[in-house]
Amino acid sequence: MSIVENIDVDIKVELGATMMPIHHVLRLGRGAVIELDAGEDDPMKIFGNNKLIAVGEIRIVDGRLSIEVTQKTSEVV
Repeated sequence: MSIVENIDVDIKVELGATMMPIHHVLRLGRGAVIELDAGEDDPMKIFGNNKLIAVGEIRIVDGRLSIEVTQKTSEVV
């Protein structure tokens, strides 16, 4: 098991996406709000090393934010 414990995996959770011109991005300041194409109840995409591995939902328990995996993708071995 020690070999597996030393493998690094970059985990990314995508809440949504948007397209905007670069000149808008350059004008963003602290506290700027960017509208995404996803609603609050839409599933989150979970990536491992930039490959979609699962989808999940946001959970808040005792003031702590987490993502609950609801479905693994079929590409996962």
